[in-house]
Amino acid sequence: MAELRNFDMNLLVAFDLLMKELNVSRAAEKMFISQSAMSHILQRLRQQLDDPLLVKTPAGMKPTERALSLVQPVNIVLRDVEMLIRSPERFDPVSSQRRFVIAATDYIEALISPKLVELISSQAPGIDIDFKRTSTIFPVAPMEQGETDMLLGFEVMLNPPKHFNCEKLFDDYFVCVSRVGHPKVTPTMSLEEYIALPHILVSRTGSNSGQVDAWLTEQGRERRVALTVSHFLSAPMIVAGTDMVLAFPRRTAEQFAQMIPLQIVPLPIDLPHYDSVMVWHPLRDKEPAHSWLREQIRAVCRELGV
Repeated sequence: MAELRNFDMNLLVAFDLLMKELNVSRAAEKMFISQSAMSHILQRLRQQLDDPLLVKTPAGMKPTERALSLVQPVNIVLRDVEMLIRSPERFDPVSSQRRFVIAATDYIEALISPKLVELISSQAPGIDIDFKRTSTIFPVAPMEQGETDMLLGFEVMLNPPKHFNCEKLFDDYFVCVSRVGHPKVTPTMSLEEYIALPHILVSRTGSNSGQVDAWLTEQGRERRVALTVSHFLSAPMIVAGTDMVLAFPRRTAEQFAQMIPLQIVPLPIDLPHYDSVMVWHPLRDKEPAHSWLREQIRAVCRELGV
């Protein structure tokens, strides 16, 4: 078993190249050393890690299970070391031509993207923003590899891994949204009156239940979901023209109520408040451009009073 104090960290660079090339000669070329020198390094790696790592087969060199299990951890270590020793780059937003990729839930994108784009356009006209929808699986690899800069959404839905940086932006809670003048929707509506109404459910995954349904199930109750939609933005539009009701985050419900005839009343349900967060990989933590982006997001949240 190798001890860190006796391990030559340069071997990890060679290991990374060997796993990418699966060929000693090509790995040697990439490392600007001879084939014999790379063969010697491979032998040292085998001794240090107590595993053959690469095995000759009729189809060429094949990695062992031990080698495959080390590929991602070694890649992360090398990226961390590179970020550690790299001189910080000066970031000038006025002249920058950078593109940021932000994965966000449709709720938080609708809430902050108008102000965020306005702010960034005024300060950094050459910077491009690519908003993409979050997936149901946390995008560990895209964030580790720098393909996604930032993740925005409800913490309970994102469920970020412990080693990612996670900062609370604001909290929110669900309210009941209906058309203006709905005869059965009032601020003092009872639970029985509420669950008797036809409901709209927004479900990205196609599930026929959400937070409200989970709470009702615990109480031994259920509601009628008359319509399930997959898009966040269509639901309030449908509510405005029907007798259906919608459980919706308060902050965005208030945005829609400024544009279409909606009324907002409390839910007769004791749901918790939910934290909206921004999540980023520790590798980006000290990067000047990324630090600037995070501050723009904070500034927008302060301006919105959230």
